[in-house]
Amino acid sequence: MKENEEHWDLVVKPKYSLFDLHLADLWRYKDLIMLFVRRDIIATYKQTILGPLWFVIQPLMMTLIYTLVFGRVANIPTDGVEPPMMFFLSGVILWNYFATCLTKTANTFVANAGMFGKVYFPRLTVPVSVMISNLVSMGIQFGLFVVLSVYFAFTGSTIHITGYILLLPILILLLAILSLGLGIIISALTTKYRDLSYFLAFGVQLLMFATPVVYPSSFVSEKYRWIIQFNPIAPIIDGFRSAYFGTGYFDWSGLAYTSVFSLVTLSVGIVLFNKVEKTFMDTV
Repeated sequence: MKENEEHWDLVVKPKYSLFDLHLADLWRYKDLIMLFVRRDIIATYKQTILGPLWFVIQPLMMTLIYTLVFGRVANIPTDGVEPPMMFFLSGVILWNYFATCLTKTANTFVANAGMFGKVYFPRLTVPVSVMISNLVSMGIQFGLFVVLSVYFAFTGSTIHITGYILLLPILILLLAILSLGLGIIISALTTKYRDLSYFLAFGVQLLMFATPVVYPSSFVSEKYRWIIQFNPIAPIIDGFRSAYFGTGYFDWSGLAYTSVFSLVTLSVGIVLFNKVEKTFMDTV
């Protein structure tokens, strides 16, 4: 080797293959990912009076509204979960994480076009940071769920924690993978088809009613239960409720289906994201 040959710490090269993903770069840029995570958390409620308290206030307000509308007015059963607000809070926490990750990730290319056009870094770091930053907020909300569970347990309510509690990390991981995969697929398609961004706004709301968030899966009649069975989010929510309340419609085949669906979705999303990454500046 020549003595005057230059040595580089990083060499940026074009991606020649559709499957030339360079996923190892995510680990090399872990500091940048954590910087994005910190930015997302701070910027969310930076100029608000209550600040981080909104992490707790939002799910509580939604839970109270769902309890009043669906529990009291519509009289939808909660599979015997007492008090009913704990049933709704469990669905709200998981659904909020999925919906927030999906909508924010789906806007990756459009929202960050200016930054992407000026400096190189793995574009996948942005949606990954969204996934992690929302895990922080969900962790705070889950802490609220635990505190309320302990409170209601001391006031006479019964919390039936089952062996499914060991599946909690897997359920959260599957929810994160699913939201990330769907989000980057939509973000890749949105660069060319902007209509998807408008469809996503109410599509997420429609999807919530096809997911057992405000009702148990057992509430759905056999005629329409196939819709719930094909929804990959349903086994995650049912598994969470089975873990903490000992109720719910949950089986291993549903969890296996969600696992395969999530991994396939993420794989397709990464490949499509990688393809669009090379040319998105021409269309955004």
